[in-house]
This record gives sequence, C-alpha cells and structure tokens, in this order.
Amino acid sequence: MTGNRMAHPVLISLANIDADIHSKTSLHGYLLLALLPIPKFVHKTTWVRSLLQDRLVHQALNKVLAPLKVAATIGVMMSDPVGNLRYCYTPLASWIADTPEEGLLVATSPKASPVTTATLKNFGDPFRHPSRTGSFTLAAICSVCAENDAFDYKNFLKAIKPLSLNGVVEPFWKDWPLSNPSDFLTPEPLHHFHRMFWDHDAKWCIAVVGAAELDFHFSLLQTTVGYRAFEDGISKLKQVTGRDHCAVQRYIIGVIAGTVPQPFLIAVHALIEFRYLAQAPSFTDDSLVKVANALQEFHDHKDAIVCAGARKDSWGIPKLELLQSVVPSIHLSGAVMQWSADPTEHVHVQEIKVPARAGNNQNYYSQIARHLDHSEKCFRFDIATYIESQAKGTSLEDDNEVFEQEDEHEPDPDSHSLIEHMSTTHLIVNYFAIADTLSHGSIPNALKPYRTLLTTSTAFHLATKPSLRLSVDEAANTFNLPDLCPAIWEFL
Repeated sequence: MTGNRMAHPVLISLANIDADIHSKTSLHGYLLLALLPIPKFVHKTTWVRSLLQDRLVHQALNKVLAPLKVAATIGVMMSDPVGNLRYCYTPLASWIADTPEEGLLVATSPKASPVTTATLKNFGDPFRHPSRTGSFTLAAICSVCAENDAFDYKNFLKAIKPLSLNGVVEPFWKDWPLSNPSDFLTPEPLHHFHRMFWDHDAKWCIAVVGAAELDFHFSLLQTTVGYRAFEDGISKLKQVTGRDHCAVQRYIIGVIAGTVPQPFLIAVHALIEFRYLAQAPSFTDDSLVKVANALQEFHDHKDAIVCAGARKDSWGIPKLELLQSVVPSIHLSGAVMQWSADPTEHVHVQEIKVPARAGNNQNYYSQIARHLDHSEKCFRFDIATYIESQAKGTSLEDDNEVFEQEDEHEPDPDSHSLIEHMSTTHLIVNYFAIADTLSHGSIPNALKPYRTLLTTSTAFHLATKPSLRLSVDEAANTFNLPDLCPAIWEFL
C-alpha cells in the first residue's frame, strides 16, 4: 500500500471451485476477507516485539474467522450454483502461505518445521518425521503455560525455546473442527519449489561452474520462441519473478552438463525432476512413486554438492524439509498446483493496491472496503444485463444477420469486456458456416472482397479491428517476414 501503510491481507475462497477457475484472477475466485494490522510495538527487545505481533495476528484471525468455526461445528445453510439450499460445513482445507507465515500460523519457531516434528538439525534427513498435529502443539503450549506466566515475556520466551514454539498461547485453529495444521498447510509451488531453486540450486551451480562461465553458457543458448532468453546470464539478475525461476530451470541441466561432476549433476537433476513431477494436475500411484523416488535420489547424491564446495553449511533448509510432505499432502488434499500462491499474489494487487490507489490516501481500510463493495455491485449488474441481453438476442442461424454478427467476436477493447475477463467460457464462432453462406451469395450486401475465406480444412477470418496494430514494415521486421511487402504488393 502507498503512504508507508502496511497490512496483512487474508483472502478466502472455496476449495470445491475448480483449480482452473482459481488460476484465473479475472474470474474472482478469491475474495478479500480481512486486512490484519501490522503494528509497531515499542518494547526494546526484538524477541518480545515479535511475540506480541504473532499473538496479535492470531487474536485478529480468531475474531475474523469465528463465523467459519461456528459453521464448521454446527453447519450452515448455503445456496449452490443453481440456487438450491444445502447444509454445509466449513473446515479449513488449505492455507496458502510462504514458509515464515506457516510457522506463524502453527505457532512454531523459525527453526522448526510447521508440518512435522523436525527441527533445524533434522531438515536434511532423507525421511519424513512424524506430523506436527494440532494436539501435539497444543499439548506443548499447555505444558509451558502450566509452569510459566504467559505475560512474563522474557521468562516465557526462555521456557518455550526448547519446545520450538513462538509464544502464541491461543492459536486461531484451536477450536476449529476438522482443521489440523499438518493437513491444511499444503505445499506451495511458487515459494517451496521455484523460490527454493533460485535461492539454493542456482547458487550451487554458480559456485561450482563459476558466475562468468555459467553466464557465458547461457549466452550461447539458441533463443526459443515463447521462452525467456538469458543473453546476459543469470548471476547478476535482480528482482527475479517466479516466471524467471521456471525459465532458468528449463535450461540449467543442459547448461551445467559436462562442466560439473556427475554426482553433482544427478543431485540437481533429481530436485528439478521432483518439482516437475510434483506439479502434475493429477496423479496415480505410479506417478507418486516417481515423485518420491526423485526426492530420494537427491538425498542419495546430495553429499556431492558438499564435496564440490557448493554448500559449506549443514542441510538446515526449511523448504527442503517441506518437500518430504508433498506426497502425503497429495494423498490428502490433491494436486499441489491448486494451492499455488501465484494467483493470490496477483489478487493482492486487484483487491488491495488498486483500491488503495483509487482513494485520497486517507482512511485506507474503509475506502478499500467501499471500493470493493461498489465494484462487486457493478460486476453483478454487468452480469445481469449481459444475461438479459443474450436472452433477447438473435442467433447465427438467421442468414440475413450472419455477416453482421461475426463482428461481435472480433477483439474490441471497448466491448464484450465482461465475456473476455469475467466469463469462464468463450463464444465459439462457426467460420466454416459463415464462409459457406458468403460463398453462396446469401448476403448480397456483404463487403467485398470477403473477409471470411474457406479451404477444405481451414477457415480464415480477417478482423476489421486487429488486436495488434503495426505497419507493414514493422510486422515484417518483428516476425522475420522479408517477403511480406512483395507478397502484399502482388496480392493488391
């Protein structure tokens, strides 16, 4: 937010919405539920300030999520997509968060896993530790509270350190039925996969190959249409996005092959193979075995990374430990790609930053709420008017109006924005039927030459309002078409 204002947004959605809908932010699969405060406490001790901030987050979540807890306990009547009332329950299916936020939500310290009982020294183990269930964490909190005053901050922090807690005594999920932290904290591909690659795998490769040599290898790659090219290498990149992380992973094995020791190459390849397989939209028992085997192969060869001098510390990488929970999470909650933070990061812009900029830099929270309320009303009005207009419209079956209706399906920034940005489907135009109608002269007033042409297997439609406006010379240079100008001249 602008004006040095910060807030922690909480977005909400339904887990039974299709993952394809969630991945398209324009379809409004996520709604803003609350803006949690980020206060600045004045206590002189950093750890005490952190404890107070963590407790405030859980207190705020406890108040905001109270209706959902009631619904999860006794149920609530809700309408389905066709308007029928259903008796529904609202357990917490997934909380999409980065690693530090997961520790905050589970009430564990940064040196402990939020989903298992592993601690910092166990993060590199080649097996999954027992799950950190809600009852396990609550038992640890009760034991320390029984012997220490929770408001004697300094002594309380000393008491909770051996138990790997962060000082929260009333976690928001405590009284939420059917909601277990080790279950609802699902793997998050954007940070747990791609960010981990950039923070660790890429750094290992740079350390072994050398920054200059690795950049030179990247500069030799042939540019592939549709893929990101790194003509200047990757060692000096800044503000790298998740899309860039994915692009580097496509090239890295071929770039370092022949330059690094074979066991090192196997270890890096195994991690990339694991991430690739784990991003599948659906799984079978055999595919899950391949995912688990890829991670095990990395652990079998990870010592080669240390021997090559790429890593000098122990394997205290929190995201590495979280990879052990990917297969169990898939068994329980389905494919991990549906829990990616990639769409939610963009929703933050739509639901918070854009409304904040639309105001007068005063009373941010109330103005954001008012902006979202007005946008929702306009959205519903547009849907209602669009449905009404479609109900009164005509079809393409009327030969006298076929030619006029074909223009409705051309890209036009000033019209059909509702279909283009807010609808789950696109209108399908039968250009074969239109071309056949034109060829038989059924529309005598149609402009000539015809803009809809037909061959035995392909239909062509030339739009009067092109989505990309370029001069002929610019198009020839952009798409590498040296004979474009002569071809157009010959055609005319």
